[in-house]
Amino acid sequence: MKERTKLLLIVGGFLAAYYVPWNHPVIVMSGLEAFMMLQEYAQEHVLTCLIPAFFIAGAIAVFVSQASVLKYFGAQASKILSYSVASVSGTILAVCSCTVLPLFAGIYTRGAGIGPATAFLYSGPAINVLAITLTAKILGWELGLARAVGAVIFAVITGLLMAVIFRKDDASRTAGQIYVPDAEGGGRTLTQDSLYIGTMVLILVFAAFAKPSPDATGLWPAIFALKWHITIALLIVLGLMLRAWFTREECKNWVDATWGFMKQIFPLLAGGVLVAGFMLGRPGHPALIPDQWIASLLGGNSLSANLIASVAGALMYFATLTEVPILQGLLGAGMGKGPALALLLAGPALSLPNMLVIGSVMGVKKTATFCGIIVVMSTIAGMLYGNLFP
Repeated sequence: MKERTKLLLIVGGFLAAYYVPWNHPVIVMSGLEAFMMLQEYAQEHVLTCLIPAFFIAGAIAVFVSQASVLKYFGAQASKILSYSVASVSGTILAVCSCTVLPLFAGIYTRGAGIGPATAFLYSGPAINVLAITLTAKILGWELGLARAVGAVIFAVITGLLMAVIFRKDDASRTAGQIYVPDAEGGGRTLTQDSLYIGTMVLILVFAAFAKPSPDATGLWPAIFALKWHITIALLIVLGLMLRAWFTREECKNWVDATWGFMKQIFPLLAGGVLVAGFMLGRPGHPALIPDQWIASLLGGNSLSANLIASVAGALMYFATLTEVPILQGLLGAGMGKGPALALLLAGPALSLPNMLVIGSVMGVKKTATFCGIIVVMSTIAGMLYGNLFP
């Protein structure tokens, strides 16, 4: 961190301590909301979502060769292959905008092109089968279908635009790397490595499996009832794989890589959650910015309503599936259908915490461009949808 940045942080902290009326009821409530949101995040998402995601990222960084990454996500890879894989990745990983961060950091730092990497970054939380199903059931099949189709298209367009805008940076970044031949991997086959990482992906999916609604029937409630039995069984399988296929040194390198991602991401993530909680609060709990202010600005299908919905969705943190009940309340308060889709397309893929982390991985300029593309496209999509379904 530069000395000037340190000075600005110290001065900013002093001014906040000196001038902010911390005893004001709204400030007190907002401060409580910030820490309540952090606690909720720690209780509901860290152990079941983030920790498995960090271990997957560590495994990608250590055991997946650059050649393997570049085969699917590299700047020189087939665009049809890379964007097809990246744009539908969220159908497998039911993750939120923060959980996908260590996975994105893992593939990007291993040499993935910025286009496929950002397509994956968007699609991970946006194309969540459970969330899209819940959207269609509660908010209507039209909105659910629009969300699914829009998310896939957004992932591809976002990746292509990022690749075009930063083609020189991407070329210099990949050109500056040394591509070594595939390591022997301790004698493991490609199938064994795939099973190892695939098992961790399944652990993430089942550990984070969302609780169905009380009136839900079919496969979803049955899987939820068995989620921990399945997760424990998968952990046992993973342990057997590690014992049979990996050396002690390889396991140490895996843990070290995982710890490296955690050190980089956790502090920024916690700070971002605190700020988001202070400004916006948890769903149903008012904070510095009252909910009714947001709802009052989102009626109809004007450009301003859709733009505000996109920006609000981009700044707010949505845990997986929580955006659906939030929108249900906003629609009941008079929110237009166009702004609802705009928020659905921008919200799950972006949040203030994940912007901070993305900035640390690929820089402020690329992060601002990535966020701007999503906000603009969400606004346009909202207006089009609002005109089709007024």
